[in-house]
Amino acid sequence: MSKKYTIGVDYGTQSGRAVLVDLSNGREVADHVTPYPHHVIDERLPGSGKKLEHDWALQHPADYIEVLRRSVPAVVQESGVDPADIIGIGIDFTACTMLPVDEKGEPLCLKPELQDDPHSWVKLWKHHAAQPEADAINRIAAERGEAFLARYGGKISSEWMIAKVWQILNEAPKIYDQADQFLEATDWVISQMTGRIVRNSCTAGYKAIWHKQDGYPSKEFFKALDPRLENLTETKLRGEVIPLGTNVGGLTEDMAAMMGLKPGIAVAAGNVDAHAAVPAVGVVTPGKLVMAMGTSICHMLLGTEEKQVEGMCGVVEDGIIPGLYGYEAGQSAVGDIFEWYVEEALPAYVKEAADKEGIGVHAWLEREAAQYKPGQTGLLALDWWNGNRSVLVDTDLTGMILGMTLLTKPQEIYRTLLEATAFGTRKIVDAFHSSGVNVDVLYACGGLPQKNKLLMQIYADVTNREIFVADSKQTPALGAAIFAAVAADKEAGGYDTVIAAAEKMARVKEETFKPIPENVEVYERLYQEYNLLHDYFGRGANDVMKRLKNIKKSVE
Repeated sequence: MSKKYTIGVDYGTQSGRAVLVDLSNGREVADHVTPYPHHVIDERLPGSGKKLEHDWALQHPADYIEVLRRSVPAVVQESGVDPADIIGIGIDFTACTMLPVDEKGEPLCLKPELQDDPHSWVKLWKHHAAQPEADAINRIAAERGEAFLARYGGKISSEWMIAKVWQILNEAPKIYDQADQFLEATDWVISQMTGRIVRNSCTAGYKAIWHKQDGYPSKEFFKALDPRLENLTETKLRGEVIPLGTNVGGLTEDMAAMMGLKPGIAVAAGNVDAHAAVPAVGVVTPGKLVMAMGTSICHMLLGTEEKQVEGMCGVVEDGIIPGLYGYEAGQSAVGDIFEWYVEEALPAYVKEAADKEGIGVHAWLEREAAQYKPGQTGLLALDWWNGNRSVLVDTDLTGMILGMTLLTKPQEIYRTLLEATAFGTRKIVDAFHSSGVNVDVLYACGGLPQKNKLLMQIYADVTNREIFVADSKQTPALGAAIFAAVAADKEAGGYDTVIAAAEKMARVKEETFKPIPENVEVYERLYQEYNLLHDYFGRGANDVMKRLKNIKKSVE
């Protein structure tokens, strides 16, 4: 029997990437990246150039199809694999990334008469302009004693579906009325591939307050938010919610022709990028925290029961691996902070020095920062450049560096930013552990662990836990390919379960990062200082960050 393959497509913040994977061993035979032609739309709308307000982040849905048009044929061609041996395709996505569609499933932003309204476009996960709606959701849910609130760490995020939908209703009621449904982008792309609109249990559970046993919150709750929202879940959020690994339907003839694949092959239910990465590193049992590390970090953990954890993004039954509870937490900026420093705040001489040596700026900074011992910089930072997702769930918080002097060097600041993100992860680890959801070991995947060894050693030292690193550079895409193998099923050459697929297809590097005892000791002291600042600025003792934001808005 010939070898069988699946394709996984990972939709990130800046680009989409496809991998073609050998089902017998998880080997990535070929991969291809397509940068989004329209990038992140956070300043002006395409075409009209209409200026966007603060905290907006949009995308163009055509960019997602462009990834399928370019990257899928590229991996098939590069691999030389016969399309007849490719038995399925799966995708994962940043979330909550959502869009309004008409009754035919077409995005409203593609209609000429609506394209100048920002609310007709895809709202990217890091669109934070629905914070007032999120605040109201949390207040009203708490007042009513809604049971669902505890499953999300006590707060629903402005990044998620309901807050974004309500913002559209409040600010663009005509767009709300014209929307037949509000879809996660991952479900929309699946609908384009299969002709069938369904919702996956992962995004519905983590991002739209859906529960396997209880369904969505009650109509009474939505009516308490806004009478116009009373029937939201049975109208504009309607539809079947299906488990991960489900075969949504066969690939349509048109899409198969565009991608160079065989029509009718299995298309797996959509997934979230970080969640898809968990089985791709072989994690299918509790006690192992998976960090999907890139522009942000998503922290994923499995448990055998539903526990309440401060600031978690959610706990969803079957949300990551069938048969277990999947916990999620996260940091809303990590790689983004390092990128900000290099692009916006770095002295020119550092770039010149790196160029002279023929190495990248990040590599130069990592090398120089590694010369310092923990605590030697005298600096400490709060990692809130894009707000705080866990455990405070507050997008209005901002970043801070403390301890700078006239002698402070760029590499010291860079190291301090690395450490700050590690402290943010430690805060999340502690929250899980103290709530009875064990964290014994860490797994890291995504772009950052492959590029920055200093970062990984700092994380091991700060958390005092060993870290395993994914062998794949495209872990979510590999995970999407694993779920595609399950959707295709064993009869076609795939697998019956995610656990069986992960056993054969998951891969981690032999090298691990172990805590260094003398570093652990110093970082423990620094972490206590971080905690003091974290609570002082983050829990209401001093709301200066929010006051500064308000002053900024008042003078623009």
